[in-house]
Amino acid sequence: MKARPQSAPQGAKARPQAPKPASASRGPRPPAKKDSPGSRRGAQSSEAPRASDAAIPRGRPPRRENQAHADDRSRRASEQGGATRAAEPGKEKERRAGAARAAEPGKEKERRAGAARAAEPGKEKERRAGAARAAERGEGEKTAKQRGSAARSSGAARSRAGRGPRAGGGEEGRRLPDGRPAGRGAAQQQRRKAAEPRRTEETDAALPKRSGRVALVGRPNVGKSTLLNAALGHPLAIVSPTPQTTRDAILGVVHHGPAEIALLDTPGLHRPRTELGRVMNQAAREAARGADVIVFVTEAPDPARLPRRVKEGEDGPPLAPHPSDLTLLADLGSEAPVVFVLNKVDRMRDKALLLPLLDAFAKLREFAAIVPISALREDGVQRVLDEVAKLCPEGDWGFAPDELTDRPTRFFAAEYVREQILRATKAEVPHASAVQIERYVEPTGEGALHIDATIHVERPGQKKILIGAGAEQLKRIGTEARLRIEELVGRQVNLKLWVRVTPEWRESRERLDELGYNKGETS
Repeated sequence: MKARPQSAPQGAKARPQAPKPASASRGPRPPAKKDSPGSRRGAQSSEAPRASDAAIPRGRPPRRENQAHADDRSRRASEQGGATRAAEPGKEKERRAGAARAAEPGKEKERRAGAARAAEPGKEKERRAGAARAAERGEGEKTAKQRGSAARSSGAARSRAGRGPRAGGGEEGRRLPDGRPAGRGAAQQQRRKAAEPRRTEETDAALPKRSGRVALVGRPNVGKSTLLNAALGHPLAIVSPTPQTTRDAILGVVHHGPAEIALLDTPGLHRPRTELGRVMNQAAREAARGADVIVFVTEAPDPARLPRRVKEGEDGPPLAPHPSDLTLLADLGSEAPVVFVLNKVDRMRDKALLLPLLDAFAKLREFAAIVPISALREDGVQRVLDEVAKLCPEGDWGFAPDELTDRPTRFFAAEYVREQILRATKAEVPHASAVQIERYVEPTGEGALHIDATIHVERPGQKKILIGAGAEQLKRIGTEARLRIEELVGRQVNLKLWVRVTPEWRESRERLDELGYNKGETS
């Protein structure tokens, strides 16, 4: 019995290979056997392959006797075709032209149409002129749509990219008290300007200047802050679905035609349960007492809470004013004119259901105007400004045309942190939290703005909710607030947040003063 030969050493082939022919083309290397230990060791080794490891390409298969190779047949056919084409040059040209026309029917039609147009130069000029005018109209409409789309998405894109707004002209270049440009609120600006263009400067110059303080008062969560932002064209005041979001009277300056309107967004008047609630009510009442014009804001009823008879159009008692609205209207007094605003009318599909409600309010007292609006959709906001501008007393403007508010940016930095707390948490945490700016450093040049803020809560459980697992909740609040502040100040912001337990801070006058709740003063 013959002994089994030993396995080949690493790098050698078990089967002898034929020498590489000089005229052969390269072929793929045959795959190595998976069972071969030598193949596995060769795959893992980092050394360069030996000459015997190189793949040997297959050569041309041997010809049988009296049989031509495929390459030779192709070469012979090509030579015969060339000879035939050389013998018939005229037919070859015709054959090529026919093939080109058959392959490109569209170009042939264009060629014929071009020849026809060349024969009619006058008609061709008219046709080109008409096409150019149609193209200009189409491009104009397309450009207008693109500008509107770009304007609507510019504020969100700047926020996502962490870039601040650019200072521009007019209302888009408005500034804060420290001289920095405020964010443009481009989406609101474009919608408002497109719907109701501002009066020309010549018309404004012919009318006497007016200036007045206008207080926005009403129950909590009726849309006063949304109305302020829509009038300014910039999301200055924080908004959230949580009632009592606004805690201070916030001033926003609107120049509407010849009138300078200093709008005061006030806290919602409510039945207070804490010292903080009493301070908020006091701030709203003081703003109303010192105003030249009062805008009383209430909301249309929620359709989900309406009786079934109202939804089905059955006969019965009409919609009645909210009891709290009756109390607030009685407390306003009669010193300043009052403009009644019914907000959130977009809730109701059938607007006729609101007519009895408006009549009921009109019987309570004499209003200078009654305006139904949707502040969220910016529908009717300009009419409110028109009515308010007529009621403002004549006088010189007290603010520059590019001023937006009298509050410092550090105040809004604290507000924007609290806004993210309202959106991220629920239950008792939003009402029990307050934000205090501990450090606000604005370097010279193009450096970043550094802000250190402390979030005060009343109980350790609230602190755990704000921080979250792995501090993820606090990081998310800080990131969203930082983007909001960067949009306002127009520069990079480094924001650091801490959470501190301050028991019963809402009941302490001393703590409220430290946190800046100063009884409604606006500066």
